[in-house]
Amino acid sequence: MVSKDRLYQTFGELLYVVAMSDGVIQKEEIQTLEEILMGHPKGNEIKWSFDYENDQQSDIETLYKKVIEVFSDNGPDEEYDFMIYALSKIAEASKGTDAKEEAVIQNFSRDLLERFKKDIEIIKEKYNS
Repeated sequence: MVSKDRLYQTFGELLYVVAMSDGVIQKEEIQTLEEILMGHPKGNEIKWSFDYENDQQSDIETLYKKVIEVFSDNGPDEEYDFMIYALSKIAEASKGTDAKEEAVIQNFSRDLLERFKKDIEIIKEKYNS
């Protein structure tokens, strides 16, 4: 399991990936992000991570792979519900969700679930050997 600080940092990274998936981060997406994060106890940390990735103009494909690794290492977490909510709201913020943003959100859920299933199989094999 990863530290909660690392988990929240990774939330910011994933939010950046979704916001940047259409090639540009719109003003409406930033406003929506700030509104959503005001209600989260670690909103400042999440926003700092988002801003850092934006300042660095990080490659979203590489960052996405890193995000999946961290979430996989963390395992299931009730905070993922908040993450899916935030992803959806940011994607909707500017003229609705476009195909690239929708793909990132759907891939995130699918990829994370597949990683969890694979991890379970590895654990089963380890203990059944």
